[in-house]
Amino acid sequence: MSNLELGLSISDRPQNVTTQATAQPREKVVVGLSGGVDSSVAAALLHRQGYDVTGLTLWLMRGKGQCCSEGMVDAARLCEELGIHHEIVDSRDVFEQNIINYLVTGYAAGSTPLPCSRCNKAVKFTPMMTYAREHLGINKIATGHYAKLNFNPASGRYELRRAVDATKDQSYFLYEVGQDELSCCIFPLGDRTKVETRKIAAEFGLATADKPESMDLCLVEANGSMKAFLDKYLTPIKGKIVDTQGNILGEHDGTYHYTIGQRKGLGVAAANPLYVIALDPIKNEVIVGDRTEAHDQECTINQLNWVSIAPTDTPFHAEVQVRYRTAAAPATVFPLAGDRARIIFDESQFSITPGQAAVFYHDDLLLGGGLIEAKH
Repeated sequence: MSNLELGLSISDRPQNVTTQATAQPREKVVVGLSGGVDSSVAAALLHRQGYDVTGLTLWLMRGKGQCCSEGMVDAARLCEELGIHHEIVDSRDVFEQNIINYLVTGYAAGSTPLPCSRCNKAVKFTPMMTYAREHLGINKIATGHYAKLNFNPASGRYELRRAVDATKDQSYFLYEVGQDELSCCIFPLGDRTKVETRKIAAEFGLATADKPESMDLCLVEANGSMKAFLDKYLTPIKGKIVDTQGNILGEHDGTYHYTIGQRKGLGVAAANPLYVIALDPIKNEVIVGDRTEAHDQECTINQLNWVSIAPTDTPFHAEVQVRYRTAAAPATVFPLAGDRARIIFDESQFSITPGQAAVFYHDDLLLGGGLIEAKH
């Protein structure tokens, strides 16, 4: 598609777009391109700053899926418009092993896995960094994530911080990314709001400026729902819905169709709203209770990754976030052996869910995090 069809050429576009930093001329960077507006603007900004940009798109899903059909086309069109090199890497096997199998195994075991943080670490950042270094001879990678990154000379660590736009902050999903990967990263959108990003896309005349935002997981968008996706791999087995005293209240069609904190779609009549408070795949039971029973004050986490601070065995107070759309709450973190930790909240929290991440912050600084293995 020509520049005329897409809008202004890069050289003719407005020059009043602010940039994150002044780059060294022609420094090379690989930008992960999904075909969405965020990654498009990240690439365009770095190109404008003088970087020698290569676009890299990961082909993740087999069959038809938004991020792997329309997304690849849009990413290729962007690179053509910017006049930059574009590569597509077949990552379908990596995605299946690290995300699809991870999700299916987790849901079958009664947890609610968090695929986005795992995908960032195992499918995107580490493979992108390796590919950039080994195949392209490039040591910098960039993405359209809303997060901020800086190097602290005093600690010798790269520090990950929340984005300026609190409604779009994605640092929670980046807690698994290690120091080696962070040392290579650039996040051009960390100091911008989503509104500013779309404005920049429009000023650049990018075709993705008005592209609708993905509202759910790529697998959900490709399959219609998480239930439809899981039903392709797991066989629904009917079982009992019970309260905390063991009273039978109804019947379910598979424990993996439910998640802790869920209220709608239980199919159980009660005087007060009921919530899923536990899943027992061994007994094939979904346990429900009122909202007070869905609160817990403690949890333990495993697979702990220290991000902005060095590993410590000293307890510390922090703000801990247990779901992406849940506000961080004050808690004390007690590091344990074996990359584990115990977290005791100042006040009980609703819907602490095994499989989700508990990520701890000090103000906007992401200290570390891990996967919730049990609540107490």
